[in-house]
Amino acid sequence: MTGRSGTTARPGTTTAAESPLLGEGGEQVQMVAKFFRALGDPTRLRLLEFLLAGEHTVSECVTHVGLSQGRVSVHLACLADCGYVAARRDGRYSHYRVVDPRVADLVVLARSLAADNCVALAACERITPRP
Repeated sequence: MTGRSGTTARPGTTTAAESPLLGEGGEQVQMVAKFFRALGDPTRLRLLEFLLAGEHTVSECVTHVGLSQGRVSVHLACLADCGYVAARRDGRYSHYRVVDPRVADLVVLARSLAADNCVALAACERITPRP
């Protein structure tokens, strides 16, 4: 599928011009806000960055973030539900991977923007870090 810019979308996705979620009104803003809320949790962001390097099992993810298997599974399920990652079953193991290579670009850009604005972000009292 080719969008207005001539780029090709992943199979099963729509371009911004074709998406009913990105139409007029508040739906667009709500959907983009939800998109970022999925990345707004430090654990989910750490998991996503870990999965950018390649496919990993839940056990490897648990070791990486240092949380219980149950908590990690909840975060991975959120990332999967939001379309950031996909799971592949292999016997009793689930292997997770990033489904869209643009996620790496998004994370790199976010890190760059955060670095460039670190003083302002550190001083911001309206958005407090989670305990």
